[in-house]
Formats: sequence, structure tokens, C-alpha cells
Amino acid sequence: MGLITPGLGLIFWSALGFLIVLFLLTKYAWKPILAALDEREKSIDDALKSAEIARNEMANLKAENERIIHEAKIERDTMLHKASEAAKQMIDEAKEKAHLEGAKMIENAKATIETEKQAAIEDIKVQVGILSLAVAEKLLKKNFSEDAAQQKLVEELVKDIKLN
Repeated sequence: MGLITPGLGLIFWSALGFLIVLFLLTKYAWKPILAALDEREKSIDDALKSAEIARNEMANLKAENERIIHEAKIERDTMLHKASEAAKQMIDEAKEKAHLEGAKMIENAKATIETEKQAAIEDIKVQVGILSLAVAEKLLKKNFSEDAAQQKLVEELVKDIKLN
């Protein structure tokens, strides 16, 4: 039984060694260990707070980013609508201008045609007058007493007339 039951001296020296180690640990190691644990706990707590702040900032930035994107889409749609309206207006104005210019060109062409027609009629009148004078001159040169000669002369003159 001697191994199972310890002796009084062994208990005394074990208790004394434990108390000395406990005293030394308390005096020299316990405070630095607790200080290190407190510092570690504080750094973990600060890291958690920083992470929470960062998470909140990210949520705010994400919301701000979504708001900016939404505003940009609205502005883009507005600009596209305005550009579409401007293009439609420009096309309508160009069509109207082309229509007016076309009508003006048609009027100018009609006026030119009428002017050319009048000039051609005047030219024909002048040529008819010249031909009439030539016929009259030739008739006067011939003898007017003979009807057959006059008829023959008129037929010859008609054959000689070349129409333009």
C-alpha cells in the first residue's frame, strides 16, 4: 500500500513546489499572459468591429452604385429618346424641304418650258412670215393673168417648203 498512499513529506514538498511555481507564475508570467490574452481579445474585437464597419460601408457603396446605375440608365433612355425625336424631326424637315425644292424645280421647269414654247412659236411666226414674203415675192414676179401658172407656182413652192 505504500505506493498508493503518499507520505506526508511528499505531500508537503509537492504542495510547497506547487505554491512556489504558482507564486512565480503569478508574479512573472500570469500578468503578461493575461495582458497578451486581453490584447488578443481586444484586437479580435477591433477586427470584428472593423469588419462590421467595412460590411456597412460596402452595403452603402452598393446601394449608391445601384442608384447611380439607375440614374445613368434613366439619363441614357432620356438621351436616346431625345436623339430619336431630333432625328425624326430632322428627317421630317428634310422631307418637307425636299418637297418644297421639288415643287420649286417643277415650277421652274414649267416656266422654262413655257418660255421655250413661246420662243419656238415666235420663231415659227418669223419663219412663216419670211416664207410668206418669199411666196408673195415670187408670185409678184410671175404673171398674174394666168391662173394655171399661179396654181403651178403655189404647188412648186409648197414642195420647196421644208418643215423643221
